[in-house]
Amino acid sequence: MSVANEFRTRAYDDVRRTLIEGEEIALVDVREEDPHARSHPLFAASLPLSRLELEAPERLPRPAVPIVVLDAGEGLAQRAAQRLTELGFTDVALLEGGLQGWREAGGELFQDVNVPSKAFGELVESVHHTPSLGAPQVQALLDHGADVVVLDARRFDEYQTMNIPGSINVPGAELVLRARQLAPNPATRIIVNCAGRTRSIIGAQSLINAGVPNPVAALRNGTIGWTLAGQPLAHGGSRRYEPVIDDTLRLAAADAARAVADRARVGRTSRDEARRWADEAVRTVYRFDVRSPEEYEAGHVPGFRSAPGGQLVQETDRFAPVRGARVILVDNDGVRANMSASWLAQMKVEVYVVDGLTAADFAEKGAAPPARYASAPPDVEEIAPAELAALLQSPGTVVLDFTSSANYVTRHIPGAWFVIRSDLDAALRKLPDAQRYVATCGSGQLARFAAPELAAATGRPVQVLAGGTAAWVEAGLPVESGATRLASPRIDRYQRPYEGTDNSREAMSAYLEWEYGLVEQLERDGTHGFRVI
Repeated sequence: MSVANEFRTRAYDDVRRTLIEGEEIALVDVREEDPHARSHPLFAASLPLSRLELEAPERLPRPAVPIVVLDAGEGLAQRAAQRLTELGFTDVALLEGGLQGWREAGGELFQDVNVPSKAFGELVESVHHTPSLGAPQVQALLDHGADVVVLDARRFDEYQTMNIPGSINVPGAELVLRARQLAPNPATRIIVNCAGRTRSIIGAQSLINAGVPNPVAALRNGTIGWTLAGQPLAHGGSRRYEPVIDDTLRLAAADAARAVADRARVGRTSRDEARRWADEAVRTVYRFDVRSPEEYEAGHVPGFRSAPGGQLVQETDRFAPVRGARVILVDNDGVRANMSASWLAQMKVEVYVVDGLTAADFAEKGAAPPARYASAPPDVEEIAPAELAALLQSPGTVVLDFTSSANYVTRHIPGAWFVIRSDLDAALRKLPDAQRYVATCGSGQLARFAAPELAAATGRPVQVLAGGTAAWVEAGLPVESGATRLASPRIDRYQRPYEGTDNSREAMSAYLEWEYGLVEQLERDGTHGFRVI
């Protein structure tokens, strides 16, 4: 594939200096998530070439942000730089030598995903010696009817997949707000768990930092540790915190959270100043509402996007990939924003909490509008689900599904082939001859961007399924499941060793060993600037 521009390069030493000095930079790895997770610099954010038009405008909200693109020599970086320029980004460079250049210059390389947050969590544990209990100890407490409550700090969908029997789902940012109501007796032991280590450590230390009077401990190694101990997990859990909070308890939690935020040197701002900063466009500004998604949908401050606080701290590289950006948080209780901000500040994020909001400020309902700098999808010829169903009764039509591999395996149009857009040329060599192609994905949005590339590569007519596979399903047309026709490998998502219920003991043990070594990797890397209060 030809490209129009040659791009300047930025060397390892330049990027490293920028990170250490706290200047703005978006170090973007445009490979798919699985190869990204196998090796990347600490602050390289996964932003695959295959989805750039959909993700870049929201994750990189300032067109003038300095972007440094990398790959591992596959030729993706140059294509991504060209596409970013076409999207309106004005300061795009390539990492000199790519991943190999980083390594040869002495740069540290990390595995897995959300590594800055996980490494920070290990640093917190090493500094504070956050109390923890092993799975057999917790099981013994539960078996003997001890005065103990287990709070699961993950997202609700993760909790439903597998959870400690009897535990209650309280996502991380909710812990300080809800703990006193869930454990009103100060003698009740609170145990915080996640799937691995990070959210257990940060959750438990949040309660300790906020002065919750109960004895607090993290479940050592989370559900991984529970599984490795041979203890059964529950599935399909539904126990969640009560959304209504006692005013006295809320005010006490708010005072405690503000004190923690002040210790972490969190900035303060107003609604109007936050809006002015975003409009000035001289700095990258992220504005997040850290309450639950349900609360966000019911009413939020215009211009703020939903980022539940626990996940924001866990996935800073996804929510705010621009290192050196300004991050502004809101809530309506004075607890969740301050606690989330206290952690971000310790991770060398310039973070502010908006003060002085009233109920009237949370006036906008529903999902956030699309990012302002989104590229308009190309004009394409569409085909209705019923028309496609009729075409498929005869040979000659091949359907390409550009959705995620997980979605494809769950359901797809019978006969459709899974294709990763950035892998299109290689995938086409695996497909049968066709008189015409139809492109689809979950909603049809990504397929619209892929269709012109498919037409150029094949010289055949290409149509896009109107409304995507979702419209096909809504029309009552049949679907099939399974990895039936993979024209591209399933590298679009890294299989986390701590999620799901089908991971090997070897993979789980290796993951824990990797986490234990992150503090040493941080020291060798030297670009993070983390501090633990």
